[in-house]
Formats: sequence, C-alpha cells, structure tokens
Amino acid sequence: MAALEPTGRGVDGPVLVVVMDGVGIGSGEDDDAVALARTPTLDRLAARAATTQLRAHGTAVGLPSDGDMGNSEVGHNALGAGQVFDQGAKRVQLAIASGEIFEGAIWKETVARARDTTLHFIGLLSDGNVHSHQDHLHAMLGRCHAEDVARVRVHALLDGRDVGERSALTYVDALEKELAAFRDAGRDYRVASGGGRMTTTMDRYEADWGMVERGWNAHVHGEAPRAFRSLRRAIEGLRDEDASVTDQFLPAFVITDDGKPVGPIRDGDAVVFFNFRGDRAIEISRAFTEPTLDAFDRGARPDVLYAGMMQYDGDLQLPERFLVTPPSIAGTLGEHLAASGVTQFACSETQKFGHVTYFWNGNRTAPFDPGLETYREIRSDLVPFEQRPWMKAAEITDATLEALKSGRFRHLRINYANGDMVGHTGHRDATVLAVEAVDLQLARLLPVIEATGGALIVTADHGNADAMVERDKKTGEMLRRTDGTPKPRTSHSLNPVPCHVWAPGRPLRLRAPDAPGLSSIAATVCDLMGYVAPEAFDPSLLDGS
Repeated sequence: MAALEPTGRGVDGPVLVVVMDGVGIGSGEDDDAVALARTPTLDRLAARAATTQLRAHGTAVGLPSDGDMGNSEVGHNALGAGQVFDQGAKRVQLAIASGEIFEGAIWKETVARARDTTLHFIGLLSDGNVHSHQDHLHAMLGRCHAEDVARVRVHALLDGRDVGERSALTYVDALEKELAAFRDAGRDYRVASGGGRMTTTMDRYEADWGMVERGWNAHVHGEAPRAFRSLRRAIEGLRDEDASVTDQFLPAFVITDDGKPVGPIRDGDAVVFFNFRGDRAIEISRAFTEPTLDAFDRGARPDVLYAGMMQYDGDLQLPERFLVTPPSIAGTLGEHLAASGVTQFACSETQKFGHVTYFWNGNRTAPFDPGLETYREIRSDLVPFEQRPWMKAAEITDATLEALKSGRFRHLRINYANGDMVGHTGHRDATVLAVEAVDLQLARLLPVIEATGGALIVTADHGNADAMVERDKKTGEMLRRTDGTPKPRTSHSLNPVPCHVWAPGRPLRLRAPDAPGLSSIAATVCDLMGYVAPEAFDPSLLDGS
C-alpha cells in the first residue's frame, strides 16, 4: 500500500469523525425523537459548519435496492472504505438467484453430511434484510427437499427490531406452512427451538455471553425454561405470560413432543447459521467451532459440520466453512493512513466497538499497524438501554478528549451508540434523552477541536431515532395498537443523515449537490488532513478550490 500524497492544505491539528449511530433526519413530527430533542450543539454546527445530508441506505451503501434500510455494518463499511461495495444481503440474493450457492463445495459438503442425520438451520426469521432474510432460508429449505435431505430442523430467532416489534407471526406462519408442505411430501422438517434476538444466541462484541449460552442450550441440548408444541404456540404462549414483551425480547424456548425436544443438535449433524451479517454471528460460530471455550460451559460439544452463510471474520477465518464469499474490501481509509505513517485512534462502547474497528477497516479486526493505531473499548452496561439512555457517551468523550489533548493522534473516529440502541427499544421519550446525551458530549468536543487547530466531521451511519412510530407505507398515517396508542417502530429508517464539517478558522465550501453518500466521508477526511484521496474513493464533500 503506497503512502498518500500530501497537498499541504490540511488543518494543523487532529481530524475527528463522530458517528451518531441511528440519528437521521426525520419528518420533524411527534414521532421524530431527533427533532424533539434539545440539541443546541447540533444546531450550532448546522448554523456554522459546512452542512449537508448523506444517503445512508439502499444502493448508496451496497444493498440490493433503495427500499432496503441501511444498518451499522454497511454504513461503517462505506464510511471507512471510501467507496461502495456490494454487501451481504445483495451477494446472498444474487448467489441464490443464480444457483451459485448450491453449486458450491460447502453446500454440497453440508448436504452430504446430512444425508443420514439432520441438517439444522439457525438464524433470524424475518425479512428485515439487515442480518438475514427469510427468503434465503426458504430457498435453502426448498433445495434440501429437492436434494432428498430427509430431516431438517429450524432454530428460529425472532426479530421485532429490524421489522415491526410484534410481527413474528407473519414470518412464523409462512415458515410453518412451508414445513407442513414438506412433511406432506414425506420429509421430516420441523422447527426445534427459538427465542428473541436480544435474549438468545445473537450477542455481539462479547457484551453478554449469557445470550449465546441460552441459545446453545436450546439449540444444541434441547433445554430451555419454556417448551411448546409449535413455534406459533411458543409465541402466543410467551405473549400470554407477558403482554408487554416484544419479539426481540422473547425468552429462549424449545419445541417438544411428549415432553421430549424434537431437534437437539447431535454428533454427525450439519449446521448452517443463515445470517449473513457478521457481528451477531461470531460468538455462536465460535461456540460451534472452537475446541476450547471459556465464555460458558457448553457441556458436550457435538461433532458437527458447521457453516455460516458468509465468513463472519476474515482475520480469524471464522467460520472455516461458508456458503457465500463476503465482499472483499481493501484499500480502506485506515489502511492508507497507516501506510502513510498516520497515527489513529478509534473508540466506542462495546455495542458499537467493532463498527469503528472491524467494519470501518473493511471487515478486519486487527490494526493495520499496531504501532500507529490505538483502539479503545468502553464496556457497555448490561441493562435495558431505555433505562440508561445516556449509555457510555460521557466515558467515550472522556477517552477521546484525553486522546485529542495528548497530541499523539492525527486521525480519530468514535461512535456514540445511543440513538440506535435506545431507538431500537421503541421508547420515544428515552430516545429523546439519548439524542440529547450525544449532543451534550459534542459540546465538550468542540472547544478542544478549536484549541488544537483540528477539524470535526459529525454524521451518522443510518436513521433510527428519527422515526419512532410505524406508518402506513402508502398514506404515511401513524399505525396504532388496538388500544389506540401509536405503534412503536423499532427498526431503522430510510431517511438521510446529517453531516457537519467544521474546521475553526477555515471557511469550508461544499461541492455542488449530487446526493452524496456515506462513502464520501473518507475522501473528506483526506482533504482535511492534507492528503490527496485515493483515486478509488468517492469524491470529497468539500470544494477543493
């Protein structure tokens, strides 16, 4: 990797990128927690900084269509890569449509392994298209039937986060109908276990291994506090027990016949984890593949063939077997800066730490040059996010201020998780506080940026907090529950995100409007640091003249 060419026009001090996770530009109405929040610092930036909007969803971040909401993974890939790559959802969609996935050696090996045993599918059951898509599962089930796989078990994780908070039965009924049709054709295809995505299996960044342990016990050992005769009965029964629980927080459960679990994972079986996104797939993959694991007591680890929909960590080669090749992202901003001898600092709390490291660096965990790069993780609290909407924003700021004042770092990037993580709970008022907490921390950063002669870019990776109520897609009217209250929205939005570029004492001008996306941030950082951006990068937001 060649060093970047200097221009001699950069700021003297550090260049800091702040990602306000999940803070988009909404309608300004009563469900827009960003507009409802008191944000004097963002207001100040909007008035004094070079300000624009960025596209953060759909084709602008490598997703199949502009109807696909953005997410933190693809958003941070685009921010760090400086260009747009086809992302997991699109790559899997194309591989299934072309049949490429079924012609691959890993699919063939998986099917061969399951001829006389059981093929298990574990993953998120919805059409959110952020971590998975139900169509991918249905396509693989159909292929199993076509290839005479006699016995299949599905371990269904419920969403309620990237889709409606109580939409599970829509996906459950479609799955149960298809499985019943396969049974009528002589197959033994059933659901075996499940649970909500925020209680079961899908932990990330080692925030709560207990989630993985609960999933492991349900999927592998057929053990959970709750047992039901079918997936629909599980959801209905758990909702009867707690009328306030939403899909993402449903406890782990197993499906049983005559008191016995119908599909624990045994020696000789094959397992496919059908999520394509990596962050919430790594820990369960480690549980299946690592000979020793200290995070929890797995009991007897079954001897299975385990494959991911994609390889979730290229550095760790995890998992070894995967069905679809992930995007190859090279020549990221971080890699170019490291090759140029530039010191870098990345910081967030646990919930988003991998986003400013792994995803920002093109799905690479390790630094490019450990001597130049410092990664700082602030451990997240293990409490419901709506109870502490300020999360660890102050601690992230403390660490960043220390790094700025040290004079050691030329480029810094941080992520405030509040708008996204609290927004996903559906609690509007808590999300207002979350946005205000981030604004308060920005106020602490501005004077230090000014004192050090640096520059600041404030943006977001996608929308979420800006749309807290479900709306009719045709009329735009708010959807309501049976009691008349607005139906909370827990998923991301399709809204653009703000972008403020501020360099005290320097008049910055933006290029003519061309609907820029997140991928233009990397070249903008190069501009501010006094480097010529790599030719492959999308254009800077700044007018170089």
